[in-house]
Amino acid sequence: MRPLTSEVNRTIDRRAWLAGVGAFAIAGLPGDCGSSLGRCAQGASLLPSGTSPNVHLLDWDLGTYAWGKAHAEIVVPAWGNEGERFPVLVALHGRGEALKGPIEGAMGWPRDYALLRAIDRVRAPPLDAADYEGFVVPERLRETNAALEARSFGGMVVACPWLPDVRPPASGDISAYGRFVTDVLLPRVRRETPAYGSREATGIDGVSLGGVVAMRIGLSSPDLFGAVGGLQPALSGGDNAVWVARARAARAKHADLKLRLLTSDRDYFRDEVLSLSRAWRDAGIAHDIADVVGPHDYSFNRGPGALELLLWHDGALARR
Repeated sequence: MRPLTSEVNRTIDRRAWLAGVGAFAIAGLPGDCGSSLGRCAQGASLLPSGTSPNVHLLDWDLGTYAWGKAHAEIVVPAWGNEGERFPVLVALHGRGEALKGPIEGAMGWPRDYALLRAIDRVRAPPLDAADYEGFVVPERLRETNAALEARSFGGMVVACPWLPDVRPPASGDISAYGRFVTDVLLPRVRRETPAYGSREATGIDGVSLGGVVAMRIGLSSPDLFGAVGGLQPALSGGDNAVWVARARAARAKHADLKLRLLTSDRDYFRDEVLSLSRAWRDAGIAHDIADVVGPHDYSFNRGPGALELLLWHDGALARR
């Protein structure tokens, strides 16, 4: 798919966001939502949040840790033959959900980002522009539908844990939360859902804050993850050398590790994402890069975000 080259019109100062200012503007909340969490939450409550005929939604409390209470929503395919198993994807939400707390925050992907609706749609193609909330060019829509016609969506177990409001520069310490994902969440998913247990069938991804944390955890644990992605990841400028070193070390352990970065023409972090992609390319680190259309907000997450998350990992993760 041919990348787009639209200029980004930044509307907030990303340095202010990293310092804790403008949290709701960049955390995946709608651009017209204002700065009031109450107004944003009210808008989010209008999103499709009912059950889907294609999934079972499990609600898990997973204990209390130094970083907060662990809570997760687990999306399990409701189709398949007796004994059929599925790949596993850990999907991390943005900063807006981090600020909502464990129970509401864990509903980021299933409810607020309309992941259940996205699963329904990729199970019944063709997709149309409305499925992308209007954020798609005709060429990408045609290519996606052609791919779905050639190979139907197989599905995966999607683990959606609450992510606390961490500050994850490339060298920051997020080891405690990473251990929760790798040592607590993933083992329970494999015990209690029809999930494959191999690294080749396990991925991690996320959007914005969740994107950069997913990349940190995934690249630090290549023995556990076969695919690592970041959707509009909240990267900081000047960290490319650290990300190159992390990706190179992960690939040294597992040359088949799949990597993907995604940004959009109105993503606040577009320059940083494309810069990292160039740095990885120059270092010989093969990866997928997608530069699509859309803003950095809820409407993007509900459209391209959820669909791109599902479709890339459906192709990247092994079914064994």
